[in-house]
Amino acid sequence: MIREYKTIEEVAGPLMLIKQVDGVKYDELGEIELPSGEIRRCRVLEVNGRNVLVQLFDSAAGLNLAQSRVRFMGHGVELPVSEHMLGRVMNGLGEPIDGGAPLPRDCCRDINGTPMNPAARHYPSEFIETGVSTIDGLNTLVRGQKLPIFSGSGLPHAQLAAQIARQAKVRGTDEKFAVVFAAVGITFEEADFFISDFKKTGAIDRTVLFINLASDPAIERITTPRMALTAAEHLAFDCDMHVLVIMTDITNYAEALREVSAARKEVPGRRGYPGYLYTDLATMYERAGRKAGSNGSITMIPILSMPEDDKTHPIPDLTGYITEGQIILSRELYRKGFLPPVDLLPSLSRLKDKGIGVGKTREDHAGTMNQLFAGYARGKEAKELMVVLGEAALSPIDRLYAKFADAFEAEYVNQGFTERRTIEETLDLGWKLLSILPRTELKRIKPELVDKYYKGE
Repeated sequence: MIREYKTIEEVAGPLMLIKQVDGVKYDELGEIELPSGEIRRCRVLEVNGRNVLVQLFDSAAGLNLAQSRVRFMGHGVELPVSEHMLGRVMNGLGEPIDGGAPLPRDCCRDINGTPMNPAARHYPSEFIETGVSTIDGLNTLVRGQKLPIFSGSGLPHAQLAAQIARQAKVRGTDEKFAVVFAAVGITFEEADFFISDFKKTGAIDRTVLFINLASDPAIERITTPRMALTAAEHLAFDCDMHVLVIMTDITNYAEALREVSAARKEVPGRRGYPGYLYTDLATMYERAGRKAGSNGSITMIPILSMPEDDKTHPIPDLTGYITEGQIILSRELYRKGFLPPVDLLPSLSRLKDKGIGVGKTREDHAGTMNQLFAGYARGKEAKELMVVLGEAALSPIDRLYAKFADAFEAEYVNQGFTERRTIEETLDLGWKLLSILPRTELKRIKPELVDKYYKGE
């Protein structure tokens, strides 16, 4: 039963207080009807006796408190779900903005789903090939994993996100694969880039896009990631698809959360963010994974730009606790023109050893991965020493490692945003670079694999 009230008491920014209300629940959806007949939507933020505080999805401009009516719908914000979502572009409220027909409302789901029960999870173990060497070869993504990308202002995380969405696939199966892409608080130019890139490459056919612009209300920014996860849950657990969820930019989401918290006059936590930021992020991230009894899975790549490139900022800091690793983009590599500028030494995929090896990638994957990491780290140290002491002070082997580090960045890291490399091409490239080093230096690879793949002298 839909209840209607004309007891609006006051409006303060995005918040509105309604008095003498009965039977309304937290997070319930409401509609405000203006005297002109225009409908605006709101969501219940707080219930205090018969007083209800709601947050407006739209602007409060032009609201006449005495003559406007508020109706509560009896349910929360919902998304109509079906396989018809694939290929569609929607706003942060799940409304199509691509000029197509509205989605059929045969099956609607509340967007505030629950995190997956740990007892019902399957351990991630299947390799996902993104076509990006720095991820596939050294920070392997596994089906059901949550692997965030930590970026900085001005770094090309949007291009990397589009590349992964375009290229990613589960190897060795003919199972259906879909991408759910949520863009939160982006500019019109960025939105146009994503939509045109997906349409141009044909990736749109297996993708659901949720686009929330920076000019949209803050409440829509909070809704957008949950819309995307609700769509992903339907495709994964009802349609048995492997779903890759890419969300950019989580920082904009957290800023919207801080804005709403300030409007509600809540006690701020670190840097003004609400004290429940960790819990809020966890309720989103933990909706990804593999569920027992289902063939489908949700793999998540949240992308966040670190304010002032600070890894200790609350958003990347808390995200790192909840997720299984991080890919960090480097401003230094970006200045050198190496794309995508993945900073490998501080990057980490905690599940990388679970998705590689015989039957998944190749027998030499683990050894080459460890050897490339070790060689690159030693090469970077040699280059730093060279800056202080000069090249003449380095031993011949250190000069080889410095040469290896330069070649590694120029060929392995520097791939561009249009090239797709299979895992075999990535591993072969690794062996080509390792041939710069003497065979005696390959101590992290089994001798029989060195005999089989080493191309040096």
